Amino acid sequence: MKIRLLIITLLSSLLLDSCSSGKAALKHGDYYDAVSQAVNRLRQKPDHKKSKEVLKTSYQLAIDYLESDAQNQIASNANYKWKNAVQNYDRINYLYEQIRTSPGALKVIPKPINKYKELTEVKAKAAEESYELGIQSMLKNTREDAKRAYFAFADANTLSPGYRESIEMMEQSKFNATIKVVVERPLRNYNDWNFEPVIFGVRPSLFVKFYSPQEAQDANLEHIDHFVRLVVNGYSEARPVITKRTEEYKDSVKVGEKTVNNVKVPTYEKVKASMTTYEKSITSRGSITLFIKDANSNAELRNSEIIGEERWADRWATCTGDQRAIPTNTRKLCGTKEPYMARDFLIVETKKDLDSKLANALNGFYSNY
Repeated sequence: MKIRLLIITLLSSLLLDSCSSGKAALKHGDYYDAVSQAVNRLRQKPDHKKSKEVLKTSYQLAIDYLESDAQNQIASNANYKWKNAVQNYDRINYLYEQIRTSPGALKVIPKPINKYKELTEVKAKAAEESYELGIQSMLKNTREDAKRAYFAFADANTLSPGYRESIEMMEQSKFNATIKVVVERPLRNYNDWNFEPVIFGVRPSLFVKFYSPQEAQDANLEHIDHFVRLVVNGYSEARPVITKRTEEYKDSVKVGEKTVNNVKVPTYEKVKASMTTYEKSITSRGSITLFIKDANSNAELRNSEIIGEERWADRWATCTGDQRAIPTNTRKLCGTKEPYMARDFLIVETKKDLDSKLANALNGFYSNY
């Protein structure tokens, strides 16, 4: 068994060493990962033989592959050819910086290659490319295309901060893509529960925004997509329910020592006790209904009841007999008095449960918009 365990340990160690050196990645033709792993290993162990071999073999292969792929992307007719080229040059520069900060790797590759000049040129082209693709998407005048436009303008701004009107176009395309939801004022309810902070606090999607009626009016919205309305159906608490259970305990407890054949041995006494445990519990139930309506067709998109249920419970006990017979953890209940629930405890907890479930319902409904 020990030999088998030793073999498994050695094999695991060899496998780990192979992976950390990048040898496995090199074997599968993943030259970039092979270089990254080898450099990281050499940062920890500058004289690691396998990592040196992997780095020496894979570095130029990685550079050639990334450079070739960048040129192929540029020569293609792909929509994001310049952005893809940026990614390749970013990778070459990342390897350059990693090697420069690893003394062990720098001994193997004393003159790592960088493409900062080329990167500056292709970033400018990539920003222009993304911006133009954003404009083309905006012209299609659909919500899904407005979403694509937003990300295209965001790319342009990332590649070249402040590129042309990329920030303004991001805001416009986001507005065009956003589902505008007006939250109707709720009717006053008995518990004066307010769920508006929950509704306005959810962030189900980048392209969903909730407005109060006043905010919608102030924003002069030309188009509203949905109306959300919440109805508080009610809240109730059940009467307290008290249950009891009586248990008998017997035990032998040490009471002293006596000497037998010049040896001290403990003496025990048999004891018994009775314990009656009471439990008081109160349950509560709160209910709200979530309505979501299409503002154009008046179609009901959602009509669902959300229920919050909570329970409060506490115990006390009376004990008779010798309490030493009762287990220590249980004994602490002896002599405790009947507990009473704090005022409004269940109302507060039920509202919290409804808050959480309402947020989940809204996130679930709007997450795909």
